[in-house]
Formats: sequence, C-alpha cells, structure tokens
Amino acid sequence: MIVGIAGLGLIGGSLAKAYKSAGDHTVYGFDADEATLGFAQVAGAIDGVLTPETAAQCGLLLIALYPKDAVEYLRSLAPYIPRDALVIDCCGVKRFVCQACFELAAAHGFTFVGGHPMAGTHNSGFKYSRPTLFKGAAMILVPPVYDDIMLFDRIEKALAPAGFGHLTVTTGEKHDEMIAFTSQMAHVVSNAFIKSPAAREHKGYSAGSYKDLTRVAWLNPDMWSELFLENRDVLIRELDFFIGSLSKYRDALDKSDGPALRALLDEGRRLKEELDGR
Repeated sequence: MIVGIAGLGLIGGSLAKAYKSAGDHTVYGFDADEATLGFAQVAGAIDGVLTPETAAQCGLLLIALYPKDAVEYLRSLAPYIPRDALVIDCCGVKRFVCQACFELAAAHGFTFVGGHPMAGTHNSGFKYSRPTLFKGAAMILVPPVYDDIMLFDRIEKALAPAGFGHLTVTTGEKHDEMIAFTSQMAHVVSNAFIKSPAAREHKGYSAGSYKDLTRVAWLNPDMWSELFLENRDVLIRELDFFIGSLSKYRDALDKSDGPALRALLDEGRRLKEELDGR
C-alpha cells in the first residue's frame, strides 16, 4: 500500500512508523516544519515527501494536522488525490472537519472518512512518536454513510497496520459531545487545578491522586485552544454542569453539612462503580 501522511507530530509520526514497521508499505510524509520532515526521513519513518505528485500515487491519505490546517491542506491537495483513494483525518473535533471534508470529497470524487485515534501522551512532537502508540486503542470513525459494508471492510483493512483494537462508528455530533466530556473537560480541569498556589509546595505531600489529576495539564496550548474553540458550545455545556456540581460540594462544606457532603461523595462513588466497575 502507498500511504501519505500529512503532519508528522506524535500522531502522524506514530502512524508513519506503524505503517513502515508493518511490512511492505511505501510512506510519503508532509510536515510544515522542514526539520521534522528531514528527521522523519533520516529515521526511516517515511520514504519521501508527500507532494501533489506523490499524493497522486496514494491509496490512503492520513491527515494529522490541527482542524483548520487539516481542512486547508485537503483543499489544496484535493485535485491531485485519486478517485479510488481513501482519506481519513485524525483531528480531535469532527463536526467542523467532516462538514468541510465531505464536501471536498464529493466535489473531487475520493472517499473521506472522519477519524480520531484514541491514543496519545502529554508529550507532543515526532521525537515522542512510536510505532506501537495505537496498539489496542480505539479509533473513532465518522463515515459519509452508515450502511456500506464494503466501505467499512476497506477502512478496517487500510487501518490494520496501525494496530487499532476497536473501531467506533458514530456521527460528528455524537463524537464532539462525548469528546467534550471524556477528553476536553479532563484537560480543562487538570489545567485549572494546577494553578492553585499550593501546587508550588506539593512535593512530599502528594501521591497518585495528584499525578493522575494533573497529567494532562502538560498540554499543547495551540492545539487544545483550537479544539476547545471548535467545540465550544458542547464544552461550555459540560463546564456549566461541572461548575454547578462543584458548587454543591462547596455549599455543604460552607454549612458544615456532613450528611449532605457524605451523600454527594457516595453518589459519585456509586456512579463510578456503576459505570466502570471496581
């Protein structure tokens, strides 16, 4: 298979390494940073540069760029993409990206599928990429249609070298709704929590709870601010619910209301047990 990968950071770099490690695949890569592009070539993660000419040879094109950049990149490359090619993005929001890219695919004749790999670390950049990043992870897919068995078989085969453990099929709206809760809220809460003055004195006083809660405070502010803004309506809704929930704990503490505080804590404990088990 001939694969083109646009964006060679943590996600794109790991995809490139996964396809190169999986067997006889030719991988062309693009990155706006020339140093990253050169390093990827030296590291053997790509066989050459993804250009309009090499894109015309690709059966699979993976776009691992920020949402707005992904749309603009696909718009510029669309006239050169073969009609039998499969294009999948890896962006963290789907409504904005899919609306624009479905239109481009329809206009130029190739197949576009929205995608979001559920894998990553708090580190970013090609130097942290690895071929096993997606092994066993979920890949969320937003297809143009939901009743095409041949398309799903094609997607599954095309993504097999990455090693995903599960493919989740959904709509762009449902994706953005769930990601606001499972990912974006976690980053907002973690990033806000670390701003306490007490954080500067935590060493020697913290164990696993602090580490777990603050891990994703170490984020890429350029990428996450764009993701938050593209999904701001849903994220604001989640934030409002969370702030309202927190106020109940504060009220119970302010009133020294032990029974109310215990009820709140037990409610959260029981819900966690119900959702995720022990």
